[in-house]
Amino acid sequence: MDSNERVAIVTGAGSGIGKYSALALLKDGYSVVLAGRRPERLQSTLDEAEDSASRALAVPTDVDDPQSVQALFARTSETFGRLDVLFNNAGTGGPPVLFEDLTYDQWKRVLDTNLTGVFLCSQEAVKIMKRQQPMGGRIINNGSISASTPRPNSAPYTSTKHAVTGLTKAIALDGRKYDITCSQIDIGNAATDLTAKMKNGIIQADGAIEVEPTFDVNHVAEAVLFMANLPLDTNVLSMTIMATKMPYVGRG
Repeated sequence: MDSNERVAIVTGAGSGIGKYSALALLKDGYSVVLAGRRPERLQSTLDEAEDSASRALAVPTDVDDPQSVQALFARTSETFGRLDVLFNNAGTGGPPVLFEDLTYDQWKRVLDTNLTGVFLCSQEAVKIMKRQQPMGGRIINNGSISASTPRPNSAPYTSTKHAVTGLTKAIALDGRKYDITCSQIDIGNAATDLTAKMKNGIIQADGAIEVEPTFDVNHVAEAVLFMANLPLDTNVLSMTIMATKMPYVGRG
């Protein structure tokens, strides 16, 4: 397939990992649909796309709203005629409060975005990928290090990311008959606005406050691009990319 015919959707494309992954896909020749809640952030990504912006389409989307998600995928299909890659990147966290102080609304907001949003987007992607010619495609889920190991005071985020691991495996299994693959990328301390606080210290499992190292977010984008470009008979089911010296590997 000619590189100009490859089409990707990136959710949470207005900032951080989503932004840089979308830019990497555009640079590699993909047509990319940028999805996110805030139109001004999506426009910022478009502005950085420069010569590739003609292959980008910004669609403001709430991933936890079924109608909004359906509109995103309908717009993608109408504009580009197919879908080869979905990067489920959009996510949010709850406030860092004690477990017993979490409210139902705080819990549900994280669940709706991080898990239901991945389900809704993946379901719409499968519908397109199974009927297009050639059939098939790839779904990549942003799982996070929290898909295996929690931080203190992070029950909603950790629970949803553990659940994304199960959902990734279920999609990978159920998608086989349609040549649809599903992968998960677990990211630890990529340098974005969300990890800036780590430079000033963040709470550890033993209650201490420690500065944590980060790494260039462009390495995540390169990893996503690598996964996206694999042939459909090959899958990276799970990849962990992290700052080498973050306190994930070890005890504490």
